[in-house]
Amino acid sequence: MQKTTTVGAAGDEVRSWRREQLCASGFGPALAAQIAGDAGYDLHALIELVERGCPPHLAARILAPPE
Repeated sequence: MQKTTTVGAAGDEVRSWRREQLCASGFGPALAAQIAGDAGYDLHALIELVERGCPPHLAARILAPPE
């Protein structure tokens, strides 16, 4: 039997994982949820900035995708 995964379910799993990683790095739940849903953000770069002492909200502004 073959298991079928929908794009929506896979996308939800990715957003959830990204949100968890951001929260574990010090991002607040609301900001983490907002960023997790936007693939334009480089998750690793965000976490690296925060690990170097940048406040999460500022890291998000610095690395915000162009509009």
